[in-house]
Amino acid sequence: MGPRYILPIFTILLAASAGAAGAAPAANAQKEELRQLRGRIDALQQRLAAAEETKSEAVDSLRESERAISETNRVLREFDGQQRALDATLSELQGQSQRAAAEIDGQQAQLARLLYQQYLGVQPDALKLLLNRDDPNRIARELHYLTHLSRARAELIRALRSNLGRLNELERATRQQSAELAAIDAERHAQRKRLEADKRARKAVLVRVSRQIAQQRREISTLKRNENRLATLVEQLSRMLSRARPEALRNERLPDASDDGSPFVQLKGRLSLPVRGELRNRFGSPREDSGLSWKGLFIAAPAGQEVRAIAAGRVVFADWLRGFGNLLIIDHGGGYMSLYGNNESLYKQVGAAALGGESVAAVGNSGGNTDSGLYFEIRHQGKAFDPLAWINLK
Repeated sequence: MGPRYILPIFTILLAASAGAAGAAPAANAQKEELRQLRGRIDALQQRLAAAEETKSEAVDSLRESERAISETNRVLREFDGQQRALDATLSELQGQSQRAAAEIDGQQAQLARLLYQQYLGVQPDALKLLLNRDDPNRIARELHYLTHLSRARAELIRALRSNLGRLNELERATRQQSAELAAIDAERHAQRKRLEADKRARKAVLVRVSRQIAQQRREISTLKRNENRLATLVEQLSRMLSRARPEALRNERLPDASDDGSPFVQLKGRLSLPVRGELRNRFGSPREDSGLSWKGLFIAAPAGQEVRAIAAGRVVFADWLRGFGNLLIIDHGGGYMSLYGNNESLYKQVGAAALGGESVAAVGNSGGNTDSGLYFEIRHQGKAFDPLAWINLK
């Protein structure tokens, strides 16, 4: 694109001096190229919007990954605390096991001594005492001693069995605690590894999409510079051609409340346009920016000028709408509605009544319009029709 669109304005103006008819084909050709260029820009902007949405999704996913990593680190911190507690429990169990083993060793040694002494005959035997026919008092004392010795030996055996059971239980608990520690540690490392891999993948997507967006923005910037140069050329051509056109229609009449109370359908041919100004676009004429047709009128007017209701009715919409800026819609009954767009301010809210000729808004260029003025439509059953068929301009 670039320089081949920049036709010398001086050459065009020379052609214009020979007559508007010679400049019209050039203007039409440049307008067509401008339309195609804008189409390319729109397509690129749509792809850019999609890429930015993808980037937004990638950022959201990355944010979720980073939140998950943060949560995992928090859980791992708790795991660390649990691990320290388990380590302390394990140390205590190991200490108890060692003490129990030492106690068992002592008990086993004591029991071995008792059995050995009994085997050697050092310890008295109850049957021998009775058969020896010794002094009864001495025999009683010896028997009483043997009874205590037997009880101590039995208690020692029971304690030894209990300690052996407790030692087995401590060893089982120690193995279980060790297994739990190993499982927690393995799960911690596996989860951290998965999250870090996911984070790296999402960052790679984000970098790739960011590069794509940067490239598309550079391309759009280049195309927009070309568009501005071509638009300047088309504007020059349009100004030149406008000098050969007949004077555009103007409206000088404003609505009033004289017909309030009459059904809207009876007002055909008696209505006035909402503002004074030049009619720049007509119903059904092609729109240069999209290839579609105008469904209403654009009336060029200074910003701040009052916009008046064409007839009595009730406001059913008063808000900003893409492409129409601050938009006001009045329901006149019988399926008829009037639309007032690109306003600077709206004076009525939804549900408010409007009288014919009452000020309902102020002229502006909201919604992305470059020129100040009012976009005006009349619709029946939702279908737009030519407002001029109902308007009296005289």
